[in-house]
Amino acid sequence: MTEAGMQRTASRVFAALLASDDASMTSAELSEKLRISPAAVSGAVRYLTQVSMVGRERDPGSRRDRYRLHNQGWYVTITQRDSVLSRWENTLRDGAETLGRDTPAGARVAETVEFFEFLQQELLALMDRWKDHQETKRAAEAGGAG
Repeated sequence: MTEAGMQRTASRVFAALLASDDASMTSAELSEKLRISPAAVSGAVRYLTQVSMVGRERDPGSRRDRYRLHNQGWYVTITQRDSVLSRWENTLRDGAETLGRDTPAGARVAETVEFFEFLQQELLALMDRWKDHQETKRAAEAGGAG
């Protein structure tokens, strides 16, 4: 995950949560398991929360925060990236118009806009296929359990 650009500590925290049986741990548990400071856990969780990969909740009757992976975490993360891509696409579209599509720089930026348009269409189709795949899988599992 660090090779894909995620912060090292955030990658480790995410991996620890992913590998835990219930996909959740307290700050103290993460700190102990990963042998990192509570401050490092806090920074990593803040980042993972901002990118909607992890949520914070309280144990009933406790003041301790528990960090939990979101259900369908990758789906949510990729879907939210879609809004980032839209913003880039709109900014680039404005840039292409400002530069003039008939200039070399404007043509290059316009081609980048086309790439982001294509990428978004493909991501939407991919996400739809993923939902269909999951529904088919659940239906098959439910049918086999009966």
